[in-house]
Amino acid sequence: MFTARVITVSDRSFRGERPDGGGPLVRRVLIDAGYDVDRIVIVPDEQEEIMAALIAAADADVALIVTTGGTGFSPRDVTPEATVAVCQRLAPGIPEAMRAASMAITPRAMLSRAAAGIRDRSLIINLPGSPKGAKENLEAVLPTLEHGLEMLRGKPGDCARG
Repeated sequence: MFTARVITVSDRSFRGERPDGGGPLVRRVLIDAGYDVDRIVIVPDEQEEIMAALIAAADADVALIVTTGGTGFSPRDVTPEATVAVCQRLAPGIPEAMRAASMAITPRAMLSRAAAGIRDRSLIINLPGSPKGAKENLEAVLPTLEHGLEMLRGKPGDCARG
């Protein structure tokens, strides 16, 4: 069982003006998949605050850090920039797979700027802010993440299987 943390990026949810719809749904999907989700953190659409939340999760040795929100074209959507800034290595195949799966549902999927990468022993993945989109994107990559986390965490694995 891997640990996970959900970080919701939303000005309105941070201010208490709108309930967090994506965070609890993503948490439920992760729990159902066998992850131990330690908490949901809500931060505003501020690059420094997003970076601080990502770094805090990685410093706590959380295996999987999943963000929801801030991946679109709005001037305040800076989650990918925060993610890239804190990662030591990028994992572009993950958002590519999410966008490919989403394109079968909506052509707007091409507008996602989601990023994914590695900080220390933690994998960080950006999801859309829409609860429906966040769930669909996470479910598109979830079956393969266990193997990646095993490799990242130094567990013996066979890259040729599966």
